Formats: sequence, C-alpha cells, structure tokens
Amino acid sequence: MMSPSARHPATTLSIVRHGQTEWNRQQRIQGSTDIPLNSIGRAQAAETGVRLREREWDLVVSSPLVRAEETARIIAGELGLPRPRVDDGFTERHHGDMEGLTFAERQKRFPDGVSVPGLETRQQVLDRVLPALARLAEGSEGQSILVISHGGIIGTLLRHFTSGERPRHNEIIANGSVHDFAFRNGRLELTYFEATLRAVNESFDVLR
Repeated sequence: MMSPSARHPATTLSIVRHGQTEWNRQQRIQGSTDIPLNSIGRAQAAETGVRLREREWDLVVSSPLVRAEETARIIAGELGLPRPRVDDGFTERHHGDMEGLTFAERQKRFPDGVSVPGLETRQQVLDRVLPALARLAEGSEGQSILVISHGGIIGTLLRHFTSGERPRHNEIIANGSVHDFAFRNGRLELTYFEATLRAVNESFDVLR
C-alpha cells in the first residue's frame, strides 16, 4: 500500500531575497516603497540564478514590487523558465512612516516602544503570506517553486518557524539568499535557512 507521504509528495517552496537596491546600499528602510535594483542587485540576481541551476525548478513567482519582479525575471532567464507569475501576497512588509528613513533616523524618530503609523505587524504579515504560500503549494503539488520576495517577509517567516530563535543578532538575510520550506499534507515547515554573518556596520534594517 502506498504511504500517505507518497500519495501527497512535498512541494518545495524556496524563498529568495531580491537583489540590492540603492536604498539597501544606503541602509534605508524600503517596505512597500517601490525601489528598483541597482547594478550590483542585477549581478546578484544573475549569480543566484546560476547557483540555482544545481537544482530542478518548475515555476518562479514574485512579489509585485519592481526590485523583486526584476530579480525574478533575471533568475527565470538563467534557469530557462517562463516569465514569473506575480502574487501580491508576497509583497514586502509595510513599514508606514519609517519608509525612506535610515536606521539612525528611525531610532531618533521612532525609538523602541514608540508606535509607527502604517506599520504592518508581523502577525498581519503572516496572515497574508502563509495563506499565499499554501495556495501556491496546493496548486503545484510535488513541484519545486521559487518565490522572490523580501527580507522582512523572510525574517517574519523565520521567526515564526523557529519560535523567534532565528535570525540571531549576528545574522542577516542577504540579498540573493535562498531559504527552503516544504509543504506537505497542509503543513508548511522550514527546512533550510541560508544565514549570512552581519558585518560590523550593517543594521537590522538592511534586511528590508
């Protein structure tokens, strides 16, 4: 008799952080502000696409923000896959009045404990991203899918699935990094976190 896991093969969902933008370079909080890739970011996207040739992929899906969508197109081109699909569920966390600020400016204007108008909570992020991942997986059973998204989204998922243990204080979610999840029998689990150690001058908000 065929086992339940064989009847329902896992869908692999690998979430990739987009390439670098000028706001990333300047350590500005991007959130839902639509900032394009810079030349370094395009090169990072191409490098990630080449690295991903070591695995088999069926589909590329992207956040609608231009930095993610361009990263997705570059990666799909490197992998010989069709033009990426766009799903609003994978857009970056909305950071409200913090968007455009550097980390130092954010700390001065909104120190810890001060509410930020328009800031999407981590729970609100999960409430839209987890169903989006489930819908994608359920429509692509047994396939391997690349989802091109954002540092805030990936960080929120990592905290959720590790009960807040990752990323650690000295870890960042680098541009072009790939993080693996498996969806089987209606459940999503984290299977691999590609951590990069933080440089001395990198702030938490470089993640966005």
